[in-house]
Amino acid sequence: MRPPGSTRRLLLAGIASLLACATAAGAGTPPVSTAEDPLDSPRWGDMQKQFFDAQPVVFDARIKVTGPAVAEDPLNVPITADASALPGVEEMIVFADFNPIVKALRFEPGAARASLGFRIKLQQSSPVRVAARTADGVWRVGGAWVTTTGGGCTLPSLGSGSPEWQDRLNEVNGRLWPRIGGGERLRMRIIHPMDTGLAAGIPAFHIEDISIADESGRVLSRIQPLEPVAENPSFTLDFAEVAPGTRLQVSGRDNNGNRIDAWVTR
Repeated sequence: MRPPGSTRRLLLAGIASLLACATAAGAGTPPVSTAEDPLDSPRWGDMQKQFFDAQPVVFDARIKVTGPAVAEDPLNVPITADASALPGVEEMIVFADFNPIVKALRFEPGAARASLGFRIKLQQSSPVRVAARTADGVWRVGGAWVTTTGGGCTLPSLGSGSPEWQDRLNEVNGRLWPRIGGGERLRMRIIHPMDTGLAAGIPAFHIEDISIADESGRVLSRIQPLEPVAENPSFTLDFAEVAPGTRLQVSGRDNNGNRIDAWVTR
């Protein structure tokens, strides 16, 4: 028979132990979100494992993905990935659940708004998603379904069939425009076939890194395109701090080591 009061002491000790365990668990990495996918994709579980594993991830309606409801040209699907409503975005990734090469690009906004316009290739109808990692280490995900006839990733680029692109490879055409409210908008297009490697007899050949710097050499933003980005890729970015008339340097390379180096002005 237990002495008087021992039962109460055991109960209190058990409660204290449970609280200690809960506190220790709360101090670790937050669990991956188990919230239901708002796009109801059967591949979301695979995407979650591939890109986030045990990292915290939540669906967030503040991330806007804009694209055509029906894309008539699967080789050139315009997408705008906008996470500017979130504070402290450090990087963004774009991926399409049903593409054979799922990840399309990575974007470090830096001095730019957390928003990027570009074009991608789609193999079939798919959710196109944007995940933004904020300063708290949480990945926040938004997306939209895009319907298309498909085949965009396995078709050869138009440039691969023409000798002209060899003379203009990595040529940059761009311009800066003043934005209402201040800052500058950068639009640029880079000549490159962006071959996926999935068309018969044509190896993967794509731009893999683009840096945008000011005249002092300070890197403002970085884009890392991958094979699903459309041929002759174009990008639109907004900068709040670029003074009117300032030049921006666009530099980078493709996966064969060919360099990109150009200045863009107003």
